[in-house]
Amino acid sequence: MLVLYDNAFHAPQHLIDRAIADRQHLNRMEFEDWLRRQVNDYQNRKARYWHPDFSSIDAYLASVEPNRERWREALGVFTPPDADLAPESFPCFEDDDIVGRWVEVRLDDGLTARAVFAHPKNPSGPLPLVITHHGLICSPEHVLGLVPSADYYWAFAQRLVRDGYAILAPLQTTDGGYRSRLDRLCRLLGFTLEGLEVAKISRLLDWATAQPLVNPDRIAMWGLSMGGLFTTLTVPVELRIKVGIIAAFFNHRVNKLAVEDPRYSCYLPLGEEYIFIPGWLREFSDAELMALDCPRPMQVQCGKADAVLWWPMVVEEFQRARAYYDSNGIADRCELCLHHGGHEIVYDSGLEFLRQWL
Repeated sequence: MLVLYDNAFHAPQHLIDRAIADRQHLNRMEFEDWLRRQVNDYQNRKARYWHPDFSSIDAYLASVEPNRERWREALGVFTPPDADLAPESFPCFEDDDIVGRWVEVRLDDGLTARAVFAHPKNPSGPLPLVITHHGLICSPEHVLGLVPSADYYWAFAQRLVRDGYAILAPLQTTDGGYRSRLDRLCRLLGFTLEGLEVAKISRLLDWATAQPLVNPDRIAMWGLSMGGLFTTLTVPVELRIKVGIIAAFFNHRVNKLAVEDPRYSCYLPLGEEYIFIPGWLREFSDAELMALDCPRPMQVQCGKADAVLWWPMVVEEFQRARAYYDSNGIADRCELCLHHGGHEIVYDSGLEFLRQWL
């Protein structure tokens, strides 16, 4: 204990004030140091929760099912009480080759899931569907190339439609401050904002997979930035998604969330509370979340010039993720697209991956 005086009744005020400030500093730093050591002990902690069985794919899936359920619990994925989707649709765009419309379905009374559903005109049969997810401060219009400033998306959703796919572009809340406000309310009720938004994606899939134009056995998800976040969070719990592409999000999650460093942006000092999912770093770094995707094919897109990450750390985390696939004898289903660009989609690489696996 810090002692600057024997009797506070007789001590000068400046010593009492100094002791108060010094003890507070010591208290804060002890908490910080202890918590950082807990966070940085991820590998030892994770080992207590993961017991994969690589004797067969079926055995592997059974062995990681408890982890999948704990991830679902961490998100607090919302289960809609009403099976009635009550869908509505509205025009969005159309030309000689493709058509898109806004779709709304009910998640709960007063809560609606919205997306743009687009497809080629006059397809010869049911189409593979790609969920194309936008990033923070963006919209479905960005992934579709309807906003001229969205070069980092390269209109990838519209290009997918022109290349023969149906797409579903969900709308999510994009203001970081308001996301944190909503997340505080969610946590009071025992779930997270991301859990609600994953439920919206699943609800939209309920609608999309019932459409005659869509092949329900050929579903993929491809998101940039916050869209990469949702691809990372959703694929482990939404087993209808058969292929995933994570662009400009996959990371060394311990460092990205909690270790400040000039080489990349760290969430810890930013005040974006919604990103701190309770229990995330107990056992679910990005490699382990991808272990829940296995054996489904997954591609990670990472730009060496992307300021939100430091690419050697991404490579390190990816190697750990790929080890789960390699141990199952399917390393070719886990791919890293490491490019020289920044925070952006790499369309040709993603399209090739989809054509190979979807």
